[in-house]
Amino acid sequence: MVNATTKPANERRAADRFPIERDLRFKLLSKKDGEETGVGKTVNISSTGVLFTTDKLLIPGRRLEVAIHWPAKLNNHCALKLIARGRIVRFEQGRAAMEIQQYEFRTCGPSGLQ
Repeated sequence: MVNATTKPANERRAADRFPIERDLRFKLLSKKDGEETGVGKTVNISSTGVLFTTDKLLIPGRRLEVAIHWPAKLNNHCALKLIARGRIVRFEQGRAAMEIQQYEFRTCGPSGLQ
């Protein structure tokens, strides 16, 4: 039996995952290869990582920045996006797992277009 304070014995993740499906944009951070970008959808998010779908092959170890339009608004008025930087830790069957190394929320303005 598992409750909110215990995890299954085989669960290695330190942070709870939340099934949040949002549009996502990413760019690979590489000085030598130039800027490579792509899109996808989040599958789940935790405080330490993001699992998302993409049609691009993302090699583990590569650094990237993702931008996710956040479902909540600041003061119920201003759209937010989560900007996270980290590295790919796993890629299989069109799903990439990213370890978050730093993040911040940015405002998008009332229209959410920035």
